[in-house]
Amino acid sequence: MNQDPSEATSASQDSVNMVGVAAWLLCALFYFYQYMLRSAPSVMVPELTGAFGLTTLGISALLGMYYYTYSPVSLVAGAVLDRYGAKYSIPVGILMVACGCLLFGSGNHLYASLGRLLQGAGSAFGFVGAVFVATKSLPARNLALAVGATQMFGMAGGSAGQATVNNLIHVRGIDWQFFWMLAGGAGMILALVLVVLLPKEKKAVPESGTAAGRKSIFSIFATYKVVFSNPQSYLCGLCAGLLFLPTTIGDMIWGVSYLTQGLHYDPMRAAKIASMVPLGWVIGCPLLGYLSDRLGRRKPVLIGGAAVMLVALVFALYIDQAIIPAYAIALTLGIASGAAMIPYSIIKEVNPDNVKASTAGAMNFLVFMMTAQLSPVFGYLLMHVSEHHGGKLATSDFETGLMPLVFGVVVAMIIACFLEETGSAKQKKITD
Repeated sequence: MNQDPSEATSASQDSVNMVGVAAWLLCALFYFYQYMLRSAPSVMVPELTGAFGLTTLGISALLGMYYYTYSPVSLVAGAVLDRYGAKYSIPVGILMVACGCLLFGSGNHLYASLGRLLQGAGSAFGFVGAVFVATKSLPARNLALAVGATQMFGMAGGSAGQATVNNLIHVRGIDWQFFWMLAGGAGMILALVLVVLLPKEKKAVPESGTAAGRKSIFSIFATYKVVFSNPQSYLCGLCAGLLFLPTTIGDMIWGVSYLTQGLHYDPMRAAKIASMVPLGWVIGCPLLGYLSDRLGRRKPVLIGGAAVMLVALVFALYIDQAIIPAYAIALTLGIASGAAMIPYSIIKEVNPDNVKASTAGAMNFLVFMMTAQLSPVFGYLLMHVSEHHGGKLATSDFETGLMPLVFGVVVAMIIACFLEETGSAKQKKITD
């Protein structure tokens, strides 16, 4: 990793480090906040259906608008952060999410649609911004731990968006529109705090520099030429994307259906078992990140975590779960899935320092585009294999339809073998 010595020095100083940690924690809180808002609507579908006069399909389309902007704006977020820094870029992203909350809570279908688009666009600055601040402010030896801990905040927010918001609305009786107004106000306060706390940075591209820098706003995307011209970037994206699929598609889309229709669990128990996977992420992301930093190696932890994922998937789909409790299998799968965040560290370390945020934006784009493109493919596979049962899914249908998830993990392990080792142990060896 070609790290600027001044950055390494400043990151190692206690006073600067404390400010950096505080800034990163607030950015991670933003990631928690936006992840909570991403999943919160799932617990208020009846209220939304009545308020907007939409069918279940219409509500699904409305909520799905979040991803129409989240994936592409991840690229914009990375480029903007690399060029203009974090002080104003991240707060602007938070303000977009906050305004989206206020529009969504208006009760007007058109405004709600615009609000959901704004939430997705602003949220793109969450993870990318937090990783950018961590990379700029914290010691390089703790990079994987910081990336894993950031993802931990996100998954905790996703859990809170269901459990906590469900309690607020259906137990404590808070009106769903009032919830969105509160969320919008909280976002504005967080944006203000970050504007005050985040330090100013020197612009990565001088104002009086190249002619390309003055020609058009599209020049800010020049950093992606560096990222996407590096073959290692694509390998990182493919590896992480394949390791994300068992959770984003396998658990979060088809997990409950598999447990209820395939294994005949009651819905309440199925939901609790499925929730063990994101809980495992909360544990596994920082744990595997810490282990990678501690060993000074990326690839052994990445491949080892993927191997545990593979075993857990095989047990989940093909082994009688009387042997090992379903809760334990789901939790193990979630913890091991934390390995999917290690390529986020690798891609930053195989690219130059001046494209730090763009690497995170590129990874988010590649990973979520893969999920978006393959989600209907898995739906088609399951529909096709269930035709023999009149369209009713059986255990064998899930075993066949979700089998590509297993092969995907195997492919990810193979790809990991071709990734460059970027851990501190190798860097120290080269230096010696």
